[in-house]
Amino acid sequence: MAAERWLFWHRRDLRLADNLGLAAAAAATPALTGVFVLDPTILGAPDMAPARVWFLLESLAELQQRWRQAGSRLLVLQGDPAVLLPQLAEALAAPVVAWNRDVEPYGRARDRQVAAQLQAAGRKVLVDWDQLLVAPEALKTGAGDPYRVYGPFWRNWRGQVAGSEATGALALRPAPSGLLDLEQPLPGHLPVLETLPTAEALGQRFEGAELCPCRPGEAAAQVQLKAFCDGGALLDYEPGRNVPGQAGTSALSAALKFGTLSPRQAWHAAQQAKALARGEEQRHSIQVWEQELAWREFYQQALFHFPELAEGPYRPQWRHFPWDNHQGHYEAWCEGLTGMPIIDAAMRQLNQSGWMHNRCRMIVASYLVKDLICDWRWGESAFMQRLVDGDLAANNGGWQWSASSGMDPKPLRIFNPATQASKFDPEADYIRHWLPELRHVSSRDLISGEIAPLERRGYPAPIVCHKQQQARFKALYAALSRA
Repeated sequence: MAAERWLFWHRRDLRLADNLGLAAAAAATPALTGVFVLDPTILGAPDMAPARVWFLLESLAELQQRWRQAGSRLLVLQGDPAVLLPQLAEALAAPVVAWNRDVEPYGRARDRQVAAQLQAAGRKVLVDWDQLLVAPEALKTGAGDPYRVYGPFWRNWRGQVAGSEATGALALRPAPSGLLDLEQPLPGHLPVLETLPTAEALGQRFEGAELCPCRPGEAAAQVQLKAFCDGGALLDYEPGRNVPGQAGTSALSAALKFGTLSPRQAWHAAQQAKALARGEEQRHSIQVWEQELAWREFYQQALFHFPELAEGPYRPQWRHFPWDNHQGHYEAWCEGLTGMPIIDAAMRQLNQSGWMHNRCRMIVASYLVKDLICDWRWGESAFMQRLVDGDLAANNGGWQWSASSGMDPKPLRIFNPATQASKFDPEADYIRHWLPELRHVSSRDLISGEIAPLERRGYPAPIVCHKQQQARFKALYAALSRA
């Protein structure tokens, strides 16, 4: 008797190895077909970055090959998932459709709609958590509430991860093999794409692929993970992660966002490195990276429990902050023309490569909000329009952290861009790389931003004075706090 054909719906899990939902489906039936839907609601959103479209399409092309190697195929459709998935399930007489859960408001609403239509037609839905090491429902405070502060979240999260390791729940699942392909032709009314579209066909042209450190596809993610763990960067992660002019980070943020790498694979690699670490400093560096993985999950779980974060500040008083929102200042910030070299270098890196070093993300965010006094949501949107690893939860969490409007016990922090540059780019290597027109300027002047007019050669003078703007922002903040 022929096995029942199931469908597995890929979204942000673009890999075969260690894919929890896929592994569960493959264990139930060898007659398994993959599907990905190019959703115009996502791809056509105003904040969709060309870099993310490039990463997605390249990863999908490899994923299709991997499905063929496993014995089946990945179907790519274009349109509304709520319409297409029930139609595909009916056409293939698939009794079950499986997928991995999402934390974002749109994704959760979409999934509820798809599930309701499938179940109304008598089909079953199989869902699992794959993008998190600990499910959101499993992490609560002693009072039974979701966490709003990272410190206690980290301690509980780390304990649960350790417990899962002890029970074998974090064991890596192999990629399925020996799957059975479709025997019948696909119905002609289904918009199954014979070939993947190009980014240009989707209205998203990205020219920075060669400069982007994030590489698409499951195979590249594994190569990058191994290089990070075996090449010394992980063992020197603290303080190497803070130096933007060095390759001190994993550059795996896009791989984790799109799921070409699972968080369990990242965690396992860290534990293997820890077993070989020599000395407390190396073990501490590995723990700092573990804490970064926990920060990722903290923001994911915050968005899951508080979906209103996607629309505005967590702290309600920030809804009434009197932003300047100077359009010219904002555009200068976006284009890397503020006259503050560390800010402009970081924004040029983002504009040209689709990626920005995390230390620089904090510096430019503080500058936009607390020097230029522009609404943090402007910066959040600008990042999402450019970042290859643009993720709603992480991006929103990072911007609210920088703006002091989010879940954080420290209410106000202001970064001095010159101080940050002197600490983390002391020889101005990063600045010179991304601002080639200033390579002739001394490191001291590049760090401070105090460049003589004759040496500017077309580079703009600073559009604001940090000291003055810092004082003004503090006064506005104090007034807001009193109100």
